[in-house]
Amino acid sequence: MAEWVTRTMEALGYWGIGLLMFLENVFPPIPSELIMPLAGFTVAQGKMQFAPAVAAGVAGTVLGAVLWYEIGQLVSERRLMRLADRYGKWLAISGQDIQQAIAWFNRYGKRAVFFGRLVPGVRTLISLPAGLGRMSFLPFLLYSTAGTLIWTLLLTYVGFLLGDNYEQVEQYLGPVSKLVLGGLAIALGVWLWQRKR
Repeated sequence: MAEWVTRTMEALGYWGIGLLMFLENVFPPIPSELIMPLAGFTVAQGKMQFAPAVAAGVAGTVLGAVLWYEIGQLVSERRLMRLADRYGKWLAISGQDIQQAIAWFNRYGKRAVFFGRLVPGVRTLISLPAGLGRMSFLPFLLYSTAGTLIWTLLLTYVGFLLGDNYEQVEQYLGPVSKLVLGGLAIALGVWLWQRKR
């Protein structure tokens, strides 16, 4: 996988970053934790510029998010889950993954689109429940872009700092992602407790 990502980026440059990040959203097994740190490493080598690399990553990710949002607008929840269980193995998506993304959206509302972009596993599919829930397109686009920008900046910068060791990014970001998820769960608990009072 790393070899293919590297070859694509070398052959297509910034377009390659955008394409890979688009595919990462459509085909979850391609990890952004590999793509953007590699872009940061390429920046550290002087072969790319930081801002255009981040912009390409954000553009590709947002295009992928819009695709899932539109699918959510067109297909019912039940049908989508049936399709995922039947054909999702080709995209590494199951009905349970879709249920989890829908639960996130129902739990956190519009903020789920922003925070969901920072959580592995949820990041790719959070656009589906936004489409299913008929969230307005402009807020969806703004929240998605903001969350994506933070995630992409972080991954690119860490890859830039780590240099040749950019592959270690996932090892370091795994616990950070769990902290973000835990923080969101605590915030939800506090909010529910205050509402109950």
